[in-house]
Amino acid sequence: MKRLLFIPMYNCEKQIPRVITQLTPEITAHFQQLLMVDNRSPDSTLNTAIEAAKSLPIPVEIVKNSENYGLGGSHKVAFEYALTNGFEEVVVLHGDDQARVQDLLPVLQQDTSAHQCWLGARFAPGSSLIGYSAFRIFGNRVFNWLFSAVLFRTVYDLGSGLNLYQTSMLASRYYLNFPDDLTFNYAMVLAISGYKQDARFFPISWREEDQISNVKLFSQARRVLGMLAKYAFLRKSFLKKEMRMTPRDTYPFESQFKQGL
Repeated sequence: MKRLLFIPMYNCEKQIPRVITQLTPEITAHFQQLLMVDNRSPDSTLNTAIEAAKSLPIPVEIVKNSENYGLGGSHKVAFEYALTNGFEEVVVLHGDDQARVQDLLPVLQQDTSAHQCWLGARFAPGSSLIGYSAFRIFGNRVFNWLFSAVLFRTVYDLGSGLNLYQTSMLASRYYLNFPDDLTFNYAMVLAISGYKQDARFFPISWREEDQISNVKLFSQARRVLGMLAKYAFLRKSFLKKEMRMTPRDTYPFESQFKQGL
């Protein structure tokens, strides 16, 4: 199984060394390459990541987006990279050190091809939350319930920082018109249901310590509710509509560091 580990980064100079430290030999044995995508961080994230990655035993490429595309745009960069370079799976691990990649080990130690995607879930049975406010827990559970009701399937999380996708499910590039911002994962959850793709949730640990949140809670909540309402009425036709603020034909990037390639 040719598997890519993708780490999106933005303003996480303090956290990215800790994320790299998570990549023990037990973890890296399951991957053929690491791709780190910096979304033009104004701090020292890029240089810090390069220095930290030099200690890793697997091939690494670190790239910088040509523009600030948003989190969704960085996903599109990584998905295209995985498809173009013949990877069969791509794992997403956010660079802000909220998720623990070790939570993915039970998945990696079984037949991952049994499902088209494995979605880390902060609210699945067996998960744990550290430093997460009661208000945000309540809000997330309400949204999970609403999505479950519309999608007719149990949804334990609308977008955490630890997911695994089979690249075969991405081959049509159906995600290109999805939002480039933080709501990209919500669109992916809708699409997985709408296109009847096989998803499996697994429990993860999640913590908030010194991370810088880019979530504007109330404005994002309105947008997500709008997406869900449109999907409820339009179903698959909604998934084909342009959802980006700035449509792009491509998502170019510049390579900043290579090791072992």
